[in-house]
Parts: sequence; C-alpha cells; structure tokens
Amino acid sequence: MSDDAQSPLFLPVIFVGGLVFGLGLAVSGMARPEVVLDFLQFEDFGLLFVMGGAAVVTGVTFAVATRYLDRAPLTATEYTRRVKEFDRNVVVGGAIFGVGWGISGICPGAAYASFGVGNYVILWAIAGMFVGAYAQGYARSRLASTTEGN
Repeated sequence: MSDDAQSPLFLPVIFVGGLVFGLGLAVSGMARPEVVLDFLQFEDFGLLFVMGGAAVVTGVTFAVATRYLDRAPLTATEYTRRVKEFDRNVVVGGAIFGVGWGISGICPGAAYASFGVGNYVILWAIAGMFVGAYAQGYARSRLASTTEGN
C-alpha cells in the first residue's frame, strides 16, 4: 500500500472499536455519571480498574504493533511518535476538562455510552461539550486571524 492508501476495513474497524468501547463502558457501569462521581469522591475505585485494564491492553498492543509492524495495518501510515509539548494550553485545558468532569460526572466517551443505555438527560452534557469545543475553536480562529493581521 502507498502512504495514502487506506484499507477498506478502516471505517468498519473503527465502528467495531467504538462498539466494543461503548459496550465495555456499559457493562462495567462506567456509563452512569453517579458511578464516575463516586470515583471522583474516592468512594468507588471501579473506574480505576476499568481504566487500568484498558491502559494495559492498549500499552501491550502498541508495544507489539510498533515492534513488529512498520506501518499501521488499516491506514498504511508509518508509526511515528507524536510528542505534545507540555505548555500552558495543556495545563489550562486539563483543568477546565477536570472541572467539567467533576461537575457533570461524565467524560466524552462515557457520555455517549450513557446515552446508549437510556440516560437521555445526558444530551444536555453532550450539547455542552459541543458548545464548549465550538467556542474554543471559534475563539482560537479569531485570535489567529487578529495576530496574522498585525
């Protein structure tokens, strides 16, 4: 495959990955905001085991894949390491994300899974995530256009 060739299985595999992720969140109970809030209040550490299990599986998969494959099987792109600078945006964004997570008891993946298990009130939080992300993108693009004009 060339650098731009993408496997025809790419989108179906992404869908199946999301399906497994959502099912895992629902089965583990992590799609319920009250469970997440109990974790944040140090009353229920189930989320720690769910996240830890996911981190172990992901870590092993990436270690094996990057050692034995030179390209990603579905996208045919070369494995590269992307290092994000630890800057002010990381700290501020992380703090804002943490406050939102603490107030609502959800994070983005769990929000969609929560909707899937019938928690329709979660649509308010999902709408808030979209509005917040849009506002940040709008502000960033406005800031970029004003700095380019100077």
